[in-house]
Amino acid sequence: MSVIEVVDLSVTLGGRTVLDRVTMQVGAGEILTIVGPNGSGKTTLLRAMIGAQSAKAGHVQRKAGLRLGYVPQRLAIDPTFPMTVARFLDLPHRHPQKAKDATMARVGIAHLPDRQISALSGGQLQRVMLARAIIGTPHVLLLDEPTQGLDQPGTADFYALIAELRGELGCAVVMVSHDLHVVMSASDRVICLNTHLCCQGTPAIVASAPEYRALFGHGTRGVLALYRHEHDHAHDAFPVGSAMPGPGGSPIAHDRASTSGPKEAVD
Repeated sequence: MSVIEVVDLSVTLGGRTVLDRVTMQVGAGEILTIVGPNGSGKTTLLRAMIGAQSAKAGHVQRKAGLRLGYVPQRLAIDPTFPMTVARFLDLPHRHPQKAKDATMARVGIAHLPDRQISALSGGQLQRVMLARAIIGTPHVLLLDEPTQGLDQPGTADFYALIAELRGELGCAVVMVSHDLHVVMSASDRVICLNTHLCCQGTPAIVASAPEYRALFGHGTRGVLALYRHEHDHAHDAFPVGSAMPGPGGSPIAHDRASTSGPKEAVD
């Protein structure tokens, strides 16, 4: 069952088409990872899902009563503005102290309630934002490159925590990630986006593809390089809605890109 459906969504920013007729679904309880090159519309798609980005065409439909938790890619904080961790968790409305204490303990920041947000390390700030996202027990947790700036052990710990929380909360997880091991080991489904939706499939199917074998180990150093496409075809040539399975559909669908000849790595 889909909890979020994106239907023929197009978004234009500054006169540039950022998303072009994207159709996709988020299934209840699944872990869905969105990958693609810089500027491909990944953050815009997440913002549209939560209702923070208006569309030029198409729409996003959310299941009635759906609760969302969102961890943005970055949080701009004025270092002179006084804001403790405990106060941050009360935005935009207050939560019971018992709920705040339990949530902070669960994500490993029980010792930080009185710490100023501006004084946190990168890893601490990510856990604080995660705590704020889950304190309302969301049905869908959306994460926009949540480990950006973290070292390898910090990244591994953070994603292990996400997997545990998914099991405990029973929520779906939608994340934008460039961490190869996360996509291959933690995702139920992977979507490749480059303004339009290029392809999607299970990690097992992708891992067995010649495109993946050709890229894996070629100096990626953990940077995601799962799919190879020709992206020089016109975006308006993509047959919207064709071969686009939901969580229970066929394992992978490709766009009109050729599977032979010179190809471009998606980082």
